[in-house]
Amino acid sequence: MGDLDSLRATLRLTLAPGVGAITFQRLIKAFGDAASVPVNNPPLLRRVYDIGEKTAAAIAAVPPEEVDQELTLADQLGARILCVGDADYPASLKNIPDPPPTLYMLGRLAPTDALAIGLVGARHCTHYGLEQAERFAQLLGRAGFAIISGGARGIDSAGHRGALTVGGRTVAVMGCGLAKLYPPENQTLFEQIVREDRGAILSELPLRTTVLPGNFPTRNRIISGMSLGVLVVEAARRSGSLITANVAAEQGRTVFAVPGRVDSATSQGTNQLIRNGAILVQDLDDILEHLGEVGAKMAPAPEELFPPAPMPTDPIELKVLAALKGGPMNLDDLVRQTQIASGKALATMTMLVLKGAVSQQAGNVFSLKRPMA
Repeated sequence: MGDLDSLRATLRLTLAPGVGAITFQRLIKAFGDAASVPVNNPPLLRRVYDIGEKTAAAIAAVPPEEVDQELTLADQLGARILCVGDADYPASLKNIPDPPPTLYMLGRLAPTDALAIGLVGARHCTHYGLEQAERFAQLLGRAGFAIISGGARGIDSAGHRGALTVGGRTVAVMGCGLAKLYPPENQTLFEQIVREDRGAILSELPLRTTVLPGNFPTRNRIISGMSLGVLVVEAARRSGSLITANVAAEQGRTVFAVPGRVDSATSQGTNQLIRNGAILVQDLDDILEHLGEVGAKMAPAPEELFPPAPMPTDPIELKVLAALKGGPMNLDDLVRQTQIASGKALATMTMLVLKGAVSQQAGNVFSLKRPMA
């Protein structure tokens, strides 16, 4: 049977209401392949475990014309439809308990996208959450990881943007069909991913499927399933991101969490994850060291993580940088060594921190952060 015939047979099943990943698996187990399923024989379909009269009738009611319309619309949108048996279907997804029977795709998945980290969090997030999501996406992107997220407002969007700003790759997994992407304000972001060949937009749902709350929990298993681990940046106590974290743990993925303020509602979920055993993450090394051999091989050189900063021309800045070449130094010692007035020294250090050349630790201790060009 040809690929198109196999695709048509698969769509004939997945377009039926009530046929999800588990029901599809049961049908394939019972009849061998999608083309062998007796779609027009409801009594025979009902012999399959947990397929009742309603689901059997829904399968029989899907006309061939509906399959034709789905294929035509996919062609118009420029979308590919991958079946679970296809060679270029993501291998990591094939190994989860309930792989999507089909994946609709805009853009392209590259072989390197198998090295991916899921990054999820709250839609209604704080500035801190946005900052950290973009920061970690940039760090992971520079290290060669793709960022998998849900394309939603807030943390998801910041993760996708962070990957793109450093030339990395990113995959957005939708909770709706690809014919009308959501949220609408991210349309430009989605178009950039596809236009610049920087990743893909994926959905397991038929193209015209609208946004419904029930779509998102099942979507989350794809995010975690395509990832080596999942990083939760900000999440309230009852956030959908916690569902992703729980599914990731069930799939054998490592769960990471960025700690937040104890009095912030949007950090209660992430702090609870850490309390329950998630890896507390403050920098890239916290992620890499828990990815075993992969993490060791992906660890970038410092100059790759932090490209050289422009060499300053201000003589006081140059004097301070020269002093810090000997190692970390607190502000008082820096003042004594450079003979710069304390107020001027503090202002200079603040400017160098903002430029990314110097890092500041507790106790007004400063050190060189990255080389100067």
